Formats: sequence, structure tokens, C-alpha cells
Amino acid sequence: MYLTKASLSRAPSVKALDKLLMPSEAGNRTDAHHRLLWTLFADREDRARDFLWREEGKGSFLILSERPPAPSELFASVDSKPFDPDLGQGDRLRFALRANATRSKDKKRVDVVMDALYALPAAERAERRMDVATSEGYAWMQRQGAQHGFSVLACVASDYSVHALPAYRGPRDKQPQFGILDLEGELQITDPAAFVSAVGKGFGRAKAFGCGLMLLRRAS
Repeated sequence: MYLTKASLSRAPSVKALDKLLMPSEAGNRTDAHHRLLWTLFADREDRARDFLWREEGKGSFLILSERPPAPSELFASVDSKPFDPDLGQGDRLRFALRANATRSKDKKRVDVVMDALYALPAAERAERRMDVATSEGYAWMQRQGAQHGFSVLACVASDYSVHALPAYRGPRDKQPQFGILDLEGELQITDPAAFVSAVGKGFGRAKAFGCGLMLLRRAS
């Protein structure tokens, strides 16, 4: 795998596309960024997406991919390095994860935070939003760890937002939405091979929209 930091070019020819590449509406922006990053990997028409990504700032992206990215005139820099972490059982890591965290309920997939908030009285939802995001995010991470070779030592939600699904053409009040949960904390490796494999595949859903890429560093 390869970890890449890519920065959008500020050349006049690219800057002229700002409104297309950087829409103000969050759902449209993630859709535009997904298409933008495809320019680094679209070597053939039938290629399936084999990369994860997240926006780090305006025009700056981190990407984890199975292939090295190709050069693109849309980017000022595309810096890649192999991603092959040397991990052992018991290692502790700090993590940051932007995820669409879901679970199964009544044979459907539901967003864990959204579902828990809807169970509260409407007057309490805004005040308790981040507490619920942390508790539901922690529980979701524990379930992920049980499946993918790690245990969660600490986990807190730093942000939770709801985005409208782009490209929807029906009534506005019925537009599908999905939650994006930013989690930070510490984990301990229980199965290094299973964990590295899961990092490469990504966690949660909505991976096309900048979710699923777990950033890691050694815990002090």
C-alpha cells in the first residue's frame, strides 16, 4: 500500500475551476473531491476504486491506496511513500478516524449517532449531540476492534456532521443524508495482520465520500 499527501495546484488554469472542485455545500464538496482524486488512479475505464482518502484542509488530501498515484496537472504535489507498518501484538497507537459509523437495525443500516439522537426528545438533541457522538462512537469502535484485531483504550468524538447525499434528484425534504463522525483516541493491537488488513480496506461506510481512512502514530 501507499500513503500519499496531495495538494491541489493553485495555477490559474486550476484555480479557475474552484467552484467545481470546492463547492460550498458539504455533500457536493465530498463528491467533487472523490472525482478529483480519481484523476490520480483512473488508468482504465473499468477500474474499481482501490483507495481511501480524507480532506486535511482546503486543497490538501491524504490518500491510502493499493497503487501509487499517477501524476496530474491538477495537483501541485503528490508525495507518496510505501505504507507497511511494523506492528506487533500489544503495540499502542494513537488514531484519528473520519467514519460513517453504522449498524444493522430492523434489516437496515442506520447511522449510530443519528439513530441515538432521534431516540431523544427533540429539545435535548442539540445539547447532547457530542456526548451521544462520543458514547456511540466509542461503542462502534469497540465493535470494529473485536472484528479487526485491536482493542480501544480511549475514544472521543471531536466532530459530528450530517451531509446530504449528492446527485439526489427527488424532493428536497426526502433527500438521503449520512453522518460523518470524527473520532480520536488510543488503541492496542491484538492481531497485527488483521489490523493492517482492515486499515487498508477502511472502516465504516461512505468511503467514496472521504470516510474510512484511519490515521495512526505511535502512542507515547
